[in-house]
Amino acid sequence: MLGTFSPIPAGAAVWRDRKRAWWSLGVLAMLLPVIGIALAEATGWRLFYWFAVFIIFGAIPLFDQLLGDDSSNPPESAVPGLERDPFYRWLVRLAVTAEFISLIVSAQTLASHRLGWLDYLGVSLSLALVTGVSINTAHELGHKSNRFERLLAQLALAPTGYGHFCIEHNYGHHKRVATPEDPASSRYGEGFWQFYPRTTWGGIASGWRIERERLSRHGLPAWHWRNEILQSYAMTVLIWAGLLAWLGAVILPMLLIQAIYGSSLLEVVNYIEHYGLLRQKRPDGGYERCQPEHSWNSNRRVTNLFLYQLQRHADHHANPSRSYQSLRHFDTAPELPAGYATMILAAYVPPLWFCIMNHRVKAHYHGDLRLANLQKPLAD
Repeated sequence: MLGTFSPIPAGAAVWRDRKRAWWSLGVLAMLLPVIGIALAEATGWRLFYWFAVFIIFGAIPLFDQLLGDDSSNPPESAVPGLERDPFYRWLVRLAVTAEFISLIVSAQTLASHRLGWLDYLGVSLSLALVTGVSINTAHELGHKSNRFERLLAQLALAPTGYGHFCIEHNYGHHKRVATPEDPASSRYGEGFWQFYPRTTWGGIASGWRIERERLSRHGLPAWHWRNEILQSYAMTVLIWAGLLAWLGAVILPMLLIQAIYGSSLLEVVNYIEHYGLLRQKRPDGGYERCQPEHSWNSNRRVTNLFLYQLQRHADHHANPSRSYQSLRHFDTAPELPAGYATMILAAYVPPLWFCIMNHRVKAHYHGDLRLANLQKPLAD
């Protein structure tokens, strides 16, 4: 209808996403093992079998440091157009295809080449970084109501066998985030190696409980084909069985390495995102609404391009359905001192992590740790 059309006033500036082309780095990241294998075979330099490891834990932190932060936000007037633009959604969909290309090429390489254990490990860990990062792809897709995209999310999770993630994340973590009841929220004074088993088993148990209750409301048992966790696990079994039948048992260690280390990447990122942060209880016993101050943010430019702005985690929790290209920086959200890749390495060394982060938690709460999510109660 002509009456609903609002032309842009003459001379008004039209906002354009200057990062539009750069978002394709998320797809390129899924192909790092393929690039590394190609370079190793073209040059004979076996170090390239570790290509993805060097890029993610070496080059990306370096470029993050060199290029710095980007705290710019799209204007709210541009957000509806950004959300409707199919370009951004197709990039995430293509990333799932790229993940499976890397899985197949890596498996074929290990089956057809007699690689030493060090080269085998390099290919496996490079693939693990891709399947681990792809859990973030599933995270972006799993928040959509579109059934096709939710199916793609299940596929993205299938190589690592982490099919419970979308259920637990959407309906468990988002409800309990930054509370002691949330297995995916780390506590002040809790090292990653303490957090890892707690969040892994707690997340699996929570995901199953949520899905069982959902099916029960429909009069269905937990062990039913409509169980979305079982659907994703079935995809894992089919993919692994197909690859093993095709290429043989030689790829079984690779499948195990990529599943274990890939899924651990999700959990170390969970550890980073809410460390020590706590939503306060209301007088009625419930928790206050999740706000930007309940998530650690990072505006490191390069990592955000590779991870679909996962580091703008505060806005994601405030607006879970908001797509990555529209996520905003908030001045009230506490900031990490570096990007995720750097912080992951720090989290692997608890004394280093505590040295970097504990004083930041204290500063966030103005020295009153009674307001923090604590591993141990404060002494009287």
